[in-house]
Amino acid sequence: MEEDQKDNPPRSAPVRLAYRVSYLGSRFFGSQMQASERTVEGEFVEACRRLSLFDDWRKAGFQFAGRTDRGVHSRGQVAAFTTREPERAKSVINTQLPPDCWCTGYAEVSPQFHPRFDARSRTYRYYFSDMPENTGAMDRAAGQFPGTHNFSNFARIEDKNPYRTILSARVKEEDGFLFFEVTAESFLWHQVRCMATALLTVGNGGDEDTVSRLLVSEAERSLQPAPAEGLILWDTDCGIEWQPLPSDERSRMFLDHLRRHHSLMETICRKMQP
Repeated sequence: MEEDQKDNPPRSAPVRLAYRVSYLGSRFFGSQMQASERTVEGEFVEACRRLSLFDDWRKAGFQFAGRTDRGVHSRGQVAAFTTREPERAKSVINTQLPPDCWCTGYAEVSPQFHPRFDARSRTYRYYFSDMPENTGAMDRAAGQFPGTHNFSNFARIEDKNPYRTILSARVKEEDGFLFFEVTAESFLWHQVRCMATALLTVGNGGDEDTVSRLLVSEAERSLQPAPAEGLILWDTDCGIEWQPLPSDERSRMFLDHLRRHHSLMETICRKMQP
């Protein structure tokens, strides 16, 4: 009996972990797992398998707080799974993730924790590529969003309830860039990007009442969503106090390379202007 115990040491009790996840969406086909495409969930699951944190992602209860479309980025996605190797998961998860995806925090959570259903709110930021003429009008128009409204004119509804509750919304300039920030309990497909389109119309000379009119008018053809690359899932509030995690050196080098590349391209474009 003693020899059997030596050959088969008792396994540690399972622990449920949550992670705050950042990623650059440009090279992903969205966050949701797909069989034949590169996705954030797919890369995360494969990293966990390489670390032997679990074998079957379903049995481990692997979940993300929500989905993001192709090209959309994240600063505050939340992932969760259950593992018998929590110390390994905490210490080396970033070494196995690709450089365009990394965890910035972790927490031990209850066995029942579900990042989607336990999320209190989600915050998105949409960064505009150009500076519109009237940013003040955009901020005033954004102030019409808070409250519970029918967003049929701002989203792809399909079979969903079109009503959503917006907790806060603003347009602000920071570091030379203009962004729209909105917090809600939940969002519909393309909702934030369509809201950004409406605000951009206002900023470029449109009627400030555009937003209020679309919120109360009969469902029309929904607005064209703004380009995905401007959208960031900024935060998901699950009531968690995160323990910080340093990003892997590969991710830091990857981000530095992107910054240098974009700086170079800006310089080239200026030199090529007539």
